[in-house]
Amino acid sequence: MELQVQIHLNDQIQHDKEVVERLVETNLNSKVSGYLKKYEWKADATWTIDVKLEKNKKDLFNGKLIAELDRDEFVFEREDYDDLESLINNLFKHLKEKLSDM
Repeated sequence: MELQVQIHLNDQIQHDKEVVERLVETNLNSKVSGYLKKYEWKADATWTIDVKLEKNKKDLFNGKLIAELDRDEFVFEREDYDDLESLINNLFKHLKEKLSDM
């Protein structure tokens, strides 16, 4: 089973793509990977993490994380963050908390 990660950035933050990819990978490896193991035994399970980030009219960052893990779907949204790192870390923190409750 392979995890597919999709990252969508609006035009104002395309120049931060490498940083965003690194932050997403770090969060996946450090916060979520252990919780994903419960799905590994399902050979036909599908895993998708979709991260959507944008800069809003207030010049702050909005983000949405959609995780589809086999038949479970989790959606987290946050708005008005000063920096991308805090936003991405917060989105993955909420995913980790949700997965730990299962």
